[in-house]
Formats: sequence, C-alpha cells, structure tokens
Amino acid sequence: MKHSLLFALLFISASASAAPTTLAPLLNSIAERLAIADQVALSKWDSHKAVEDRPRERDVIASVRAQAPDYKVAPDAAEQFFSAQIEANKLVQYTHLSDWQLQGKAPDTPRPDLVGKIRPQLDQLQKRLLQQLADFSPERNHPQCPQWLAQAVHDPRYDPLTQIAMTRATAELCIHTP
Repeated sequence: MKHSLLFALLFISASASAAPTTLAPLLNSIAERLAIADQVALSKWDSHKAVEDRPRERDVIASVRAQAPDYKVAPDAAEQFFSAQIEANKLVQYTHLSDWQLQGKAPDTPRPDLVGKIRPQLDQLQKRLLQQLADFSPERNHPQCPQWLAQAVHDPRYDPLTQIAMTRATAELCIHTP
C-alpha cells in the first residue's frame, strides 16, 4: 500500500509538470504583438483600409522564412508560427473595427503612423519572437505542452478577446507526435 501511494504521488507530480521557463517570454511577446493590433486597427479605421493586407503578410512570411535558419528554426515552423500570429492579429483588428462600427466611432487616442512607427515595431518584435520560438522549440512536443498553453491563455488577467486571440496565436505551437 505504501509503495502504491508513493507511485501515485510520483505520477501526479510528473504528470503535472510546470511549464518551462522559456514559455512565459514567448507568450509575453505574443501578447505584446496582439496589443499592437489595437494601433493597427486604429490606423485601418482612419485610412479605411482593409484589415487583410496580403502583400504585407507575404513579406512578413518571406522574411521569417529567410531569418529562421539564423535562429535554428525550420522555415516551415517559422511560417506556421507567424501565420498564426498574423491570423490572431487580424482577429483583434476585425473585432475592434466591428465594435467601433457599432459605436459609430473609434476611441479618441493617439494614432501612431502605421508604416513609420508600427511596422518597424512589429519587425523588431519578429526577431525576438523567432529567438523565443527557438528557445521554446525543445518543449513543443512535450506531452504537457497543450496544458501549459491552456493554463497560460486562460490567465484571468487577459480580457476575453485577448484570450481568444492568444488561443489562435498558440493553436499550433505544440507538436503532437503519435
């Protein structure tokens, strides 16, 4: 009886492993990128431009594919990860634009220049995200990876939109191996 209790305790502690320290910085950068979506949405509201910008998306994907080997990340993995970031970002933008249409106006907050300020900020963040993706990569196929992400994105500090966008941004972060 004593051994089975000890085995059960060891199993519980092993199965409920804590998230690796490389996950939090990656998630913080993903959240930072999503916060920039608010500024992008304001720019799109003012300019009446579409949320979807396929040429820009192609440029971002081409850039991450080219930079990925410098960070020891497979180009396909970098493309998949950044495609998810782009989709999550668009989700935030579409939601804000819809909310502002309903209200008849956007918030009265400063509008940074999309090309001169926001995109360079996103480009810098891209390098950090590539490094953090590389740092987290050894954990992507860990059996607890989906649970780590679920716990992280359901953090009560996140509003519902951010939780949904974080879920989309991290949906393919874990690698499921049979």
